[in-house]
Amino acid sequence: MVIDDDPSILITVAEILRFEGYEVATATNGADGLRILEQIQPTLLLLDMRMPVLDGWGFTQTLRERGITLPVLIMTAAQDARRWAEEVNAAGYVAKPFQLLDLIEAVEQFQEPPQSE
Repeated sequence: MVIDDDPSILITVAEILRFEGYEVATATNGADGLRILEQIQPTLLLLDMRMPVLDGWGFTQTLRERGITLPVLIMTAAQDARRWAEEVNAAGYVAKPFQLLDLIEAVEQFQEPPQSE
């Protein structure tokens, strides 16, 4: 699942992952992401930290309160991305702007690449 308020990043990341064979759900803010999580069970979250409505900090706090434990990769342009990832107990981070290969490699650390049929 990809959660980012920037439509160009959201669409690009989702399309890259779909091209790689992953099923991808998307949301434009943390509140929408939480609603979608009530309907699906993703195995990985790619999360922007700075979003309207419910930001990445609030989103990850709500996950913990609900007992939801799944890997979260932070996507951010912030200089202190590593510290942010540690603060919210994220599995890792991808610094924006990122190279496509870096994104795919980060995802593959937590999600097996889909098998071609």
